[in-house]
Formats: sequence, structure tokens, C-alpha cells
Amino acid sequence: MRLFVQHETTYRYDPPARFTTQYIRMTPRQHGNLQVWSWNVSGPRQMTQFVDCFGNTVHVLSVTEAHEEVRLVVKGDVWTQETNGVLPDEPDPFSPMYYANETRLTVADAAIRDFAESFRDAIARDRLAGLHDMMGALHKRVRYRIGATDAASPAADAFAKGEGVCQDHAHIFLSVCRVLGIPGRYISGYFWADAAEGTFDANHAWAEAFVDDLGWVSFDVANCVAATEAHIRVAQGRDYLDAAPVRGLWRGDGTEDLSVSVRVSQGQAQQ
Repeated sequence: MRLFVQHETTYRYDPPARFTTQYIRMTPRQHGNLQVWSWNVSGPRQMTQFVDCFGNTVHVLSVTEAHEEVRLVVKGDVWTQETNGVLPDEPDPFSPMYYANETRLTVADAAIRDFAESFRDAIARDRLAGLHDMMGALHKRVRYRIGATDAASPAADAFAKGEGVCQDHAHIFLSVCRVLGIPGRYISGYFWADAAEGTFDANHAWAEAFVDDLGWVSFDVANCVAATEAHIRVAQGRDYLDAAPVRGLWRGDGTEDLSVSVRVSQGQAQQ
């Protein structure tokens, strides 16, 4: 499937900020089921680039004079291939068990531990089927609602509220996996929903769990599906903090206002 992405992120400061640094993880890594035909990340200044410890491409933007606005624009053109949620056997800087460790955003409280234990036997019998059953139960239990949480909300808070966004779904899924000793990765990217009722598109997040004999398998709890050719996988890590599209800091005496516009559309296959 050919997909086009246009993603604009704008920060406005009143009064002007004196300094801003942003770390931008918005460039997908080409792999077996994702071919990148063109991809560009631009901002108000030339950016430096490096690859982090998880293999993510990172652009670094620094604005060192007074400024009222920082605008980041991503434009991409990719071709994706359906793999039924199973990731190609691509090298990872870390062994799968590195992703079995709890993080601040995936700490399990008593409620999450009880939920995890209710699926232990099913997952022990058949890890893949058990994880899909767990994803379905989590999808029903935690309703998708924008504004219920924020970027710093841990898994336990969203689970207790019974509502959150795709980031929260991924964190709770990873928290359950780690209670059960299953490696799990956080994935940020994009999703084209093609107007299907009940699905959530554009800027997106989901999880991956390690399944013996298959490797890494994706679980999109918000949409209750394995990742499909409609998913564009961009960055990976232990949780949101490792794979956030934009993280940074600014200095000033006023306030920061954020606006985001994301469009994912389907195109014709390249000849």
C-alpha cells in the first residue's frame, strides 16, 4: 500500500522564547515491510542528525535567539506490505529480554497485576492467541477518549480511569506483558484508517510483544488489530519517552501553545 504523510507541529510562545531544543523522532527506518520512497523533516533551522541506541533516526533542532514560533514539517511517501502483524527479522541493538524490564510509565499496580494474572494460563498455553485475547479485553476495558490523560500519565492511571488514548493502551499492554515476563516494545508511527468506523488514525502508537518462533508481533490495542499495511512504523523503545515524535525544552518567561496537524492518505502504487 502506498501511503503519504504530512505532519505539522507548531509551538508558539508568548512572549517570545529565548531558547528551544527539540529531539525529533519522525523518520521511519526502512525494513522488510516498509519501503521509504521519500521522507523529509524540516524546521526553522538546519538540524543535526544521529541514530539513537534503539536504532531510531533523531533530528536535533536548536533555536538560540528570541522566537515566537517553531514549526516542524514532515512529508513522507512510503510503500507498506501486509505481514499479519509479524515484524521482519530485523536486527535490534538489544536482546528481546531488555524490553521485559518495567519503566516509569509501565509500572504495574495491583489492578494491572490482577488483570495480567487472569491471562497467565491462556498465554502460557498459546502465547500468540493469549496475547490477542488480552488485547481484546483491554480494548473493551479502556475506552479511547482524547484528553483523559497526558504524555506523562503512567499505565496504572489510565487503567484505573478506564479511558485513555493509543499511548495509554500501548503502555498498559506493555505493563501486562512485563508482569508476565514477556518482552514488549513501544512503537510510535502513523495509521491510515480509510474512514472505517471505530478506528483511530494519523499520529499513532501501538505495542509489540516477542513471541517464540515468530519474533516480534504487533498489537494495536486502540483499534484492536495487529499492525497492518495501513500502519507506518517510525520509532521504537521501552515506552513513550524513548520513541516520542518530539521531545525537548524551551526557556522563556511566558507560555507555550502547541498545535498539531496530521494527514495520512493512500495513493496509487508506484510503477
